[in-house]
Amino acid sequence: MMGRTWRHPRRPAGARGAGPRGTRIGLALLAVTTLACSGDAATAPPVEAGGSGGSGAGPSAGATGGGSAPGPGGGLSSGGAPGTGGAAPGRPGTGGGATGGSSETGGRTATGGAGAGATGAASASGGASGTGLHPGTGGAATTGIGGGSSSCAAPPEPDPIVGWATTAPGTTGRGAATPVQVTSLAALNAALAGTAPAVIWVKGTLSGDVKVGSNKSIVGVCGAELHGHVEVAGSGNVILRNLKIVGYGVGNCALDPSYDPAVGCSSGSDAISVWKKSHHIWIDHCDISDGTDGNLDITQGSDDVTVSWTKFHYTDRTDDAGSDSTGASGHRFSNLVGGTDTPSAAYDDAHTLNVTWHHDWWADGVVERQPRVRFGKNHVFNNLFTSASSKYCVRAGIDAHLLVEGNVFDGVTDPEQFNSTSDQATASITAVDNLYTKITGSEVTGGGGTAFVAPPYSYTAEPTDALEAAIQAGAGPH
Repeated sequence: MMGRTWRHPRRPAGARGAGPRGTRIGLALLAVTTLACSGDAATAPPVEAGGSGGSGAGPSAGATGGGSAPGPGGGLSSGGAPGTGGAAPGRPGTGGGATGGSSETGGRTATGGAGAGATGAASASGGASGTGLHPGTGGAATTGIGGGSSSCAAPPEPDPIVGWATTAPGTTGRGAATPVQVTSLAALNAALAGTAPAVIWVKGTLSGDVKVGSNKSIVGVCGAELHGHVEVAGSGNVILRNLKIVGYGVGNCALDPSYDPAVGCSSGSDAISVWKKSHHIWIDHCDISDGTDGNLDITQGSDDVTVSWTKFHYTDRTDDAGSDSTGASGHRFSNLVGGTDTPSAAYDDAHTLNVTWHHDWWADGVVERQPRVRFGKNHVFNNLFTSASSKYCVRAGIDAHLLVEGNVFDGVTDPEQFNSTSDQATASITAVDNLYTKITGSEVTGGGGTAFVAPPYSYTAEPTDALEAAIQAGAGPH
């Protein structure tokens, strides 16, 4: 069975769990998810963490940013062309400087930026000149973001959320909080602490360890990057979106502060860890790479997680030292769901670890775990697998129940398999409507466990014909 291309037969009518095949997400669900998620994008101006706001010029003054004195190099800049707006003059924007600022470490100081001009209300021209570097255009009146161009000043609107993270009570992240923009690691960790609802817009490249509290949305703007380790531990209602997240192990696991040469790469940190009974987590449009241990691991009773439109990949490396050495594979093992066959009673793995993976791309350098699952019901639909380095793609371990649906496997080895004969007796793999192109190995299905065929949420699995191009164009930050 070498280098062949074939498709699974189409799913029989009535096999879809939450509705018939092709059923679009119901209007009620769309209304709920749009209300819950759209606000973490550009619906409100961000407050620069630590920055002092400037005043706008025009018929009325813009709002003032909160915080302390402007950061170094900041202050107000004058000028800006008039904004375009509606029948009434637009309100001018305000700006301000920003201050800069597992353990939290370091952080660079950001320089202050001036506020952008405001926007008008409708389609007619008008509006007074705002202060700042770039006048805003169009839309409803908002306060501009200091020091940035309108092309990246606010994140794109989110897609509707789909999958396990929609189960009651849902995943909203920030609630109704006003966005706060941060440009340093210290400011980011301060904004993420505690359980108060918050939406944080991250700008720049921040390096170190990040800890995420409950009821938070973390959204990247202007090509934001987090380098190090992001930990979601015991937290609920969290959204991470539009971010590039790079682990410590870029080409060399020994770069990780947690690395122990007596063990090997597995002693280091994941790029993202979701663990300790975290729940209702949505990771969307991210680029996640080079975790020393894993790229994104979901363990210790965590539940109701959706990972969508995200790219996973690795830089080449080896893992030649230590008791857990993986040699030439370099422990480039991307996604582990469930960390042990014998979990502590404190973590109810047997009834948790439910994850939806859709429109994700396992790309260059990934060797294993795309994902590798214990216990949970995982729905793997409309994803792309292209890593020529792969030893296997999707693997079911003890009591795992997998629905592998409408994916594209292109040039990979062993698209689906069980971890062992004993695990196969308790687990199940159901595979439908997948496209296999130039694969080697086998696609193992069945198993002794109860088949998972009816996810408890509405979704639409797209045809595979144009899926590869769509995911390559759409996965990752925008």
